[in-house]
Amino acid sequence: PDVLVYEEFFGERRAASMTGPGRPSVRVAIRVPQRGDKRTLHETVTRNAGEEFTRHRLRRASDHNARAKALRELQDWLDLPDAPLRIECYDNSHIQGSDYVSSMVVFEDGLPNKREYRRFKVREGQGNDDFASMNEVVTRYFTRRVSEGQPLPDLCVIDGGKGQLHAAQDALAAIGLSAMALASLAKKEEEVFLPGRSESLRLSRRSPGLRLLQMARDEAHRFAVTFQRARRSKRTVTSQLLEIPGVGPNRRRALLKEFGSVQGVKDAGLDAIAKVPGFSQAMARKVLSGLGIELPPIDQTVANALPDSSPHDSLERSEVNVAQQLSAEPITSPEPTAE
Repeated sequence: PDVLVYEEFFGERRAASMTGPGRPSVRVAIRVPQRGDKRTLHETVTRNAGEEFTRHRLRRASDHNARAKALRELQDWLDLPDAPLRIECYDNSHIQGSDYVSSMVVFEDGLPNKREYRRFKVREGQGNDDFASMNEVVTRYFTRRVSEGQPLPDLCVIDGGKGQLHAAQDALAAIGLSAMALASLAKKEEEVFLPGRSESLRLSRRSPGLRLLQMARDEAHRFAVTFQRARRSKRTVTSQLLEIPGVGPNRRRALLKEFGSVQGVKDAGLDAIAKVPGFSQAMARKVLSGLGIELPPIDQTVANALPDSSPHDSLERSEVNVAQQLSAEPITSPEPTAE
């Protein structure tokens, strides 16, 4: 801006230099209007800023009150000694027993703390046994927390019903944490199950406490599904490209960086792949053939001339050939000098 309008001068300065990324420094005038349109504009801006700040404080206070009410409800309904200021929620995710993963999300003072989120690769062989997977993850996580002397949650929430709850309860008891507050939330009827109670606890759908549990459960589910899909996609891509002879980790990374996915590599075509650093026409044909793309056969003489190296060598050879056609005298490549 050319002019900055202030309520009062700061010392004796009446002008300032301002700059920005890629912009030259410019001289900006500082004005303190006493009357007229600029004075009216300054008063309007000041009033709007004050009203917005007041609304912001009210929203923060209202949100804080709602979260405090939710925590107090959970304390009363779950018979906790204190309000659960730190809530951890666990969920499993898999596709037909493969790529089994789990997630743990943390809510502190009723708000998610994403820096504390954790995700787990469940060991192979669990199949569709959701209970065994939950037992494994809870055992691994809390064993490490105890050994490192890390703080424990005020409430541990499990996504699931009685089976998942009992699996987590057995895991905690095995490492000496049977006194930890534990609950599970079943999604179908939004029932809350507690250890030692045969009947579920049904909270009002309008309850702030239930909404807080649902938020934690849904966030754990989202985090687990995202991790599971990423692992499945990586496994699929890796398995397809690793089956191609000559395509190692570096070339695989180069292809995925350039084309984004295996399908992108398939759609790219021969010439586009050959332009990727580290690939030649011959290697590009090998990649597409390995991915099941049928390519037209090439003449054997041409095939022998295709280098199995980077495209830069092909470019140099093409330049020599053009020069040979334009020159009356043959051009030969220089002999390598002896070291």
